[in-house]
Amino acid sequence: MQKIKNSELNRLDIEGFKKAEKTPVIVVLDNIRSLNNIGSVFRTADAFLIKKILLCGITAQPPHKDIHKTALGATDSVDWEYFDTTQAAIDNLKKQDVKVISIEQVRGAIALQDFEPQKGTIYALVFGNEVKGVQQSIVDQSDTCIEIPQFGTKHSLNISVSVGVVLWEFVKKTKLKL
Repeated sequence: MQKIKNSELNRLDIEGFKKAEKTPVIVVLDNIRSLNNIGSVFRTADAFLIKKILLCGITAQPPHKDIHKTALGATDSVDWEYFDTTQAAIDNLKKQDVKVISIEQVRGAIALQDFEPQKGTIYALVFGNEVKGVQQSIVDQSDTCIEIPQFGTKHSLNISVSVGVVLWEFVKKTKLKL
């Protein structure tokens, strides 16, 4: 086996990305502290053709060198919008009939592998602060909550890892389903 050169990957350019059909997902970042996490989310959103990212509260906005360091240019391809509060973002999404799903450990959460996205539905996936998670007031307004099953001694994953796991599962169930 030989590694493939970047030039052989046939990736979209920014214009092609903007025109491409997107995965019906909006990522909502609820008060994310780490600029590296934010950049990583942009890069993952680019990889999976995510519709948009909503940056809320203390979540930093591009351009910023520490976001750029991990985003590697994905802040230019992925659409994003800033909201002063996560509540304002959720209110806006609800007006557009977007289904809001918090990725959080709560009573009654659906295990990620058991969730089946509905065709024709746009989902907003809310990922919470590195320490406090998704705000309870946002969980209360969510249409449902999804939990990533975990089997070790820790009770959480890094937010950028959670985003990657959840977005991949959504891509498998929406874009790759035969």
